Amino acid sequence: MPRILLATYQLMPDGEPGGGALLTALTARGIDAAWARWDDPAADWAGADLVAVRSTWDYYRRAPEFLAWVRGLPRLLNGADVIAWNADKAYLCELPAAGIPTVPTELLDDATLVDGLATAVERWGTVVVKPRTGAGGVGVCVVSSAADDRLEGLVAAPWVVQPLVESVRTTGETSVFVFAGAPAAQVQKVPGGGDIRVNELYGGSSRPVPLTREHAALAEAAVRAAADRHGHPIDYARVDMLTYDDRLVVSELELIEPGLYLDVEPGNADGFADMVAARLAGGV
Repeated sequence: MPRILLATYQLMPDGEPGGGALLTALTARGIDAAWARWDDPAADWAGADLVAVRSTWDYYRRAPEFLAWVRGLPRLLNGADVIAWNADKAYLCELPAAGIPTVPTELLDDATLVDGLATAVERWGTVVVKPRTGAGGVGVCVVSSAADDRLEGLVAAPWVVQPLVESVRTTGETSVFVFAGAPAAQVQKVPGGGDIRVNELYGGSSRPVPLTREHAALAEAAVRAAADRHGHPIDYARVDMLTYDDRLVVSELELIEPGLYLDVEPGNADGFADMVAARLAGGV
């Protein structure tokens, strides 16, 4: 029986919400699956036929250590090169050249923060500043000037700055889940409590919705662009989208540990398990 290890972190030893569905779906396909902390020295990563980075949701706090661990894995879904690239939100500046519409994104560091932020505010009005390596909405600041007091919430450089996409307050953000290059499901996420972050931690909520042709097409194209850049297929992804200037754009392309929202869309467990079974059947 082939074995896959699903990498998580210490606060979620049993994996992401609804993660039990992954074990059930994989077992039903004759695959031995188990959760393991990515930083557990006792975990036998080399002995697994395949490793999937799943709920490693502390990776951004320990990025150098995490990326070193990833590079040491011999058989890894998506690949260490893709994960390292995706860990820096500067990838959003690359996608438009591949024909993928994204939320406009500029890069900032300590040297360019004041002038770059002033230019962004002049161009876009209210802007969002967030860490280039980050997750879960940590360190996100919404500001309207380079002297805004809310900038005190910034984490260490570097950052990206983007226009505030007002549609997030109304229609919210849409996620499309892609397995082996094929869009499979769609979830709508809306913020709560006056926040712009859709995470439940900040009062957001999520619900499954029918997969639309427009959303599926953009998700498929975004994942294909990433695959073309790296010269190999992307095993699975979540593509987050917003409506900006009356068109659908990519807000995040999640290729490291994309939450599958299994507690909202349990069918994603089957899509993931089918992809894993096909990958194992192909000799990894």
